[in-house]
Amino acid sequence: MSNAVVSKQRTIEKEVELTGVGLHTGKEVKLTFKPAPANHGYAFCRVDLEGSPIIEADANYVVNTQRGTNLEKNGVSIQTSEHVLAACVGLEIDNLLIELNASEPPIMDGSSKYFIEALEKAGIVELEAPRDEYIVKDVISYTDEESGSEIIVMPSDEYQITTMVDFGTKVLGTQNASLKHLSEFKTEIADARTFSFLHELEMLLEHGLIKGGDLNNAIVYVDKELKPDTMEKLKVAFGKDSIAIKPNGILDNLTLHYPNEAARHKLLDVIGDLALIGTRIRGKIIANKPGHYVNTQFAKKMAKIIKIEKRNKVPHFDLTKEPLMNINKIMEMLPHRPPFLLIDRILEMSDKHVVGLKNVTMNEPFFVGHFPGAPVMPGVLQVEAMAQTGGILALSTVPDPENYLTYFMKIDKVKFKQQVLPGDTLIFKLELITPIRRGICHMQAFAYANDKLVTEAELMAQIVKSK
Repeated sequence: MSNAVVSKQRTIEKEVELTGVGLHTGKEVKLTFKPAPANHGYAFCRVDLEGSPIIEADANYVVNTQRGTNLEKNGVSIQTSEHVLAACVGLEIDNLLIELNASEPPIMDGSSKYFIEALEKAGIVELEAPRDEYIVKDVISYTDEESGSEIIVMPSDEYQITTMVDFGTKVLGTQNASLKHLSEFKTEIADARTFSFLHELEMLLEHGLIKGGDLNNAIVYVDKELKPDTMEKLKVAFGKDSIAIKPNGILDNLTLHYPNEAARHKLLDVIGDLALIGTRIRGKIIANKPGHYVNTQFAKKMAKIIKIEKRNKVPHFDLTKEPLMNINKIMEMLPHRPPFLLIDRILEMSDKHVVGLKNVTMNEPFFVGHFPGAPVMPGVLQVEAMAQTGGILALSTVPDPENYLTYFMKIDKVKFKQQVLPGDTLIFKLELITPIRRGICHMQAFAYANDKLVTEAELMAQIVKSK
C-alpha cells in the first residue's frame, strides 16, 4: 500500500443553515454548519442552552441507542446524530462545528440528502494540516451475542462498507448494500431514508413519541395487519385523509428510491455512527445486521485501539540534523544552569508544540546518590526535563525571554512506563492542550527512549516577569 499521497484535512468555506422538524420532539429546529480549524473533528453546540455547551462527536459520549444514536456530555444531550455525521463523512469533511437550537437535528426526509446539499453549498476547503488516518492491519471485530449483530473491519486500500440486513419479516427479508468508494456516498447512499415497521409505529403512537414524523420522512413496512383504530391514529399523525398499503408492503405515503433502500440506509447509519471513532479509517467494514448499539460499541472499541496505538507510537526525529537550538541558545532562554539544566537540544518547535532532547550519561550528578549500584533517572527529574522543554515553548511567546521565569502550577496524570538508564537518549514532545493565555501554558508531555514511551504527564506552568 502506498502512503505517498498525504491528504489534507478539510472543512467548509462559510457557514450554512437548514431548518426542519425534530423527529422525536416535533419541534422546529435550526441547524448551522460552521467551519472549524484543523484537528477539531466534529462537534455539536447547543446554542439554546446557557453557555452554548459543546458535545464532541465521540463514541464515549454515547448514552443510549434506543432510537438513533444519542450523545450526552455533562448532562447535555444530542439525539439522533447519525444522519448529519454520515453526510460529513460522505463528503470527506474532517472538521465542523454543528450548531443546534434543540437537542436533535431536523429529520428532513429521513436521509442525509439535505445535509449533503447544504454542505456542498457552503463549499469545501482544504486546510494545511495532514489528515490522520488509521490503517487497519488486522481484523478487528465486535459481536453482540443477544442480537447476533456483528461488525468487522479488515485491511483494505480505502474505506469501504458492506451492510447485510435481515429483519426476518415477510415484507422485508434479507438485503445487502455496499459502498466501494466514499466518493459514491452522495449518489448511492445519501438519499436512502430511514424506515420503521408498523408494529414499532403503533407503539410510538400509543406513547405519543412520534411528533415530527409526518410520514414524509420514514418508510413504513407493514409487517402486520393494519387495524382500523391504528389507521385512524396514522391519519391524524400524518395529516392525511386516507392511508393504504402498496403491493410491496409499504404505506403509500412515499415511493422507495431503491429496492434495497433499507440496507442502504443501514449503511448510512453505520457511516454516521463510526464517525464517532474520531479518526478516519482505512479498511473494509462488514456489518451483519447492524444497529446503533452494535455500531457504537464497535466505534468505542476502535477508538480505544487507536488511542493505545497512538500513545505507543514513537515519533522519529533525525538526530544528525542541525538542532533548532543548541545548549548555548537554550541557556540564553532558560534561567536554569547545570547541574539543573536538563535538556541539551531543541529539535523542533511550532506555536503549538516543541521537541527537546537530553542525553543521559553515567556522570549525571543525580546518579551519584540515586541507586548507585543500579542507576535509574529519577522520575521527578524526567518531569522537570519535560517542563524545561515546555518552558522554551512558553518563553518563545515573549520578545524578551531572558527577563522571565517559569513556575509549575500543576502536574497531572503522570505515568512512568519504563526506566531511564545511563546511555539513553530522551526525546521530549510537548503539545499545547489549550492556547497560551496570560502566560499560562497547559501542555500534554511525552518522553520517549529506545523507541518506547517512558513517561507522560499533563503540565501547567506560568511564565512570570523576573523582578
